[in-house]
Amino acid sequence: MSFDFFIRGLLIGLSIAAPVGPMSVLIIRRTVAEGRLIGLVSGLGIAAGDTFYGALGGFGLTFITSFLINEQFWLHLLGGGFLLYLGVKTLLSRPAEKAADGKNKPKSLPGYFITTMLLTLTNPATIISFAAIMAGLGIGSTSGDYLSATILVLGVMCGSTSWWLILTTFLSLVRHRITPAGMVWVNRLSGVILVVFGLLSILSLVQH
Repeated sequence: MSFDFFIRGLLIGLSIAAPVGPMSVLIIRRTVAEGRLIGLVSGLGIAAGDTFYGALGGFGLTFITSFLINEQFWLHLLGGGFLLYLGVKTLLSRPAEKAADGKNKPKSLPGYFITTMLLTLTNPATIISFAAIMAGLGIGSTSGDYLSATILVLGVMCGSTSWWLILTTFLSLVRHRITPAGMVWVNRLSGVILVVFGLLSILSLVQH
């Protein structure tokens, strides 16, 4: 039974992390422009956010989930505004003539981790996705069964982390083939996509 919960958690983590969205675009851009270490640390920030929401579902903390869903206005506003900021910053950034190896920025690593974690936590779609996937996999509340809940959350963390590890490893193998001119287009495309996602998040407030 414990192994079964781990596998289900693993599937949840992979299902949440793998779809292409603003977070994937951000990780791709950071890995290509600044190195595998920074890309991976950013991915771990997303995994931390996913693990938090996995814990809410796994331990049956529905009152927190309900509170976050009810506060979608502020979550959309904060998340959308942050995506807009990152998008504009990416558009205006000038690519380095030489690819960074990502090994000389130990002081900035916590910042990369925190930004992606906060973006994940302020994304209402993540909360809803977790609830839908858990229901689809037949996972009810494990409240009271702390061992199963812990194993489930561990599976979510491993699933999400595994995806970002695979993605950043692959990107690190091809990033040195991208020319400075190519990096300009990586920045432009990434910036535009992030801005669009940010605008969509804020414009969705009108519908509510």
